[in-house]
Amino acid sequence: MMRLNNIKKVYGNGSLQVPVLHGINLTITDGEFVAIMGPSGSGKSTLMNIIGFLDTPTEGTVILNEEEVRLVGESRLAKLRNEHIGFVFQQFFLLPKLSALKNVEVPLLYAGVPKKERMERSKEMLTKVGLANRFDYLPNQLSGGQKQRVAIARALVNNPTIILADEPTGALDTKTSAQIMELFVQLNQEGKTVIIITHEKEIAMYSNRILTLRDGLIIEDRRNEKHESLG
Repeated sequence: MMRLNNIKKVYGNGSLQVPVLHGINLTITDGEFVAIMGPSGSGKSTLMNIIGFLDTPTEGTVILNEEEVRLVGESRLAKLRNEHIGFVFQQFFLLPKLSALKNVEVPLLYAGVPKKERMERSKEMLTKVGLANRFDYLPNQLSGGQKQRVAIARALVNNPTIILADEPTGALDTKTSAQIMELFVQLNQEGKTVIIITHEKEIAMYSNRILTLRDGLIIEDRRNEKHESLG
């Protein structure tokens, strides 16, 4: 479970201060599928960075499984991020000179996992996302959808509790976007907590819960009954 209590974020200092988040209170329970929506400038990306431990709030507390994140040191913060959060981004961020398999291995390399285990786990994750026949392909040999599947495999390889995806279908066509979102639905059904940042209503409708941000505040928090009735 993750709890955000009265989260405020201000960039800059003195007369150049720019407030972005104005007091976010949010609880995300294990196994939820949450979409965070809002127009450009609403604070979505800032909130994502705080949820993913990439940034710290100016005020307020973030609590993960009863541990207050603000009170831990940088090394513990990096460990929490590596163990609990799997990131998926719009632009994939694959290393161009590494194969799909080697790209997926990167988080395990940083975690000090032995070579044989790295390879086995990476092959398992690529197979899981439907790329069992693409282990040795370089990113420039893959379609956009395949690149995003590699990125999802990389996010999964450390077995995180939370998948945090920032506009994961923004660079994909409609058909491929639907395939990627169905993969997120499958991962959620297997027990992963999935948090999607999106500005697209069609993408948000895959989730069970939709939050809407505007001007740094949550203005709506509702269950997605349409998705739940389909499930």
